[in-house]
Amino acid sequence: MRVLIQRVKKASVIIEGKIFSEINEGLLILLGIEAEDTQEDIDWLAGKIARLRIFSDENDAMNLSVKDVNGDCLVVSQFTLHASTRKGNRPSFINAAKPEIAIPLYENFVLKLENETDKKVQTGSFGAMMDVTLINDGPVTIWIDSKRRE
Repeated sequence: MRVLIQRVKKASVIIEGKIFSEINEGLLILLGIEAEDTQEDIDWLAGKIARLRIFSDENDAMNLSVKDVNGDCLVVSQFTLHASTRKGNRPSFINAAKPEIAIPLYENFVLKLENETDKKVQTGSFGAMMDVTLINDGPVTIWIDSKRRE
């Protein structure tokens, strides 16, 4: 699994011109899933995200987690995070999991993140064309890969 995490002041998912979900201060999490991903990837990644200290403390040092600041999370499925640009100019998405594999993993990831943060997690709609809006706070943007553990 790969995630691109953005610390946000606000974020939302709009589908067909209507707000589907939105959050205030917290994390926008773009989640890419591969066929080889397992519950172990979900457990490690959700725990890492919940404990990631990227919010400022009273001394303006990045020392607090999303849970510490009672922040929200918005998870959006993003198969393009597994794009390969090795050959040619058109990305290949062959490494991205097919929906029958990705959807249950996506749903399990959301549930695990809810358990880790003790808070309802907002989502996009898997497979839908979505407009994702955000006000990036910082900006702080972090990429994590569960296979590389970084």
